[in-house]
Amino acid sequence: MSLVRLGHIDLSFHAASAAVVQRLLERAGHEVVTSAEPHEAMFRSYGARAVDMLVSAWLPGSHGAYLAPYAADTHMLGVLYEPYCIWGVPDYVPESEVATVQDLKRPDVARRMEKLIQGINPGAGISRFSVEIVREYQLDAEGYHFETGPEESCYHRFEEAVERKAWVVVPLWLPQFLHARHRIRELDEPLGLLRGRDQATLIARHACTRQFSPDLIEALTSLTLGNASVSQLDYLICREGMTPLEAADIWLKSA
Repeated sequence: MSLVRLGHIDLSFHAASAAVVQRLLERAGHEVVTSAEPHEAMFRSYGARAVDMLVSAWLPGSHGAYLAPYAADTHMLGVLYEPYCIWGVPDYVPESEVATVQDLKRPDVARRMEKLIQGINPGAGISRFSVEIVREYQLDAEGYHFETGPEESCYHRFEEAVERKAWVVVPLWLPQFLHARHRIRELDEPLGLLRGRDQATLIARHACTRQFSPDLIEALTSLTLGNASVSQLDYLICREGMTPLEAADIWLKSA
């Protein structure tokens, strides 16, 4: 059997779904080498044929532009889950006071809400969208500012704020492990800058999939994890200390 170079975006929930794909490839007899890079860098590696498969492309909104130059040479396999980006607040923030992004500008809300909106790396869709939201809703006039950084900075800031019962906005997405532990209420975003729901699509070079058996193609095409399962896998990795493969093995045993 052939060697498969399996790439994934360097975030824990991408590692979780990639581990499930790796196990299916290994079960079919393929040797698998994995690699991880930030969003744009991983798509460049895919375009340069440094990886054969990528877990996963969020299409059409978040990653469509990254994949476009290579789409003609790409086999779309299964839709692993249906991610979407949100701006959210902890559920103890009353919906009667903060229901939409526009509500963040109300003087009584702005006085209580923490102004730093901590994001992840700049290539992520949620980061690009958040920059637009701050600008288009003119939130900077009320002192709000969005910053990129390591993913753990985003998660720790939210968890620390929850411990204090502080009012805080988290730029997030589903699936993600915080949803497995916290009730996070999505804010309405009427301008549509968060782009709506994507399909997390497993993609591969045509030259790669030509080496796969029909049974493996069927298994990869029909593989569906779902948002809740990926959030739970992500929690096992990030907060229970499991490796992605250990978490994947648990999911595959129950699937």
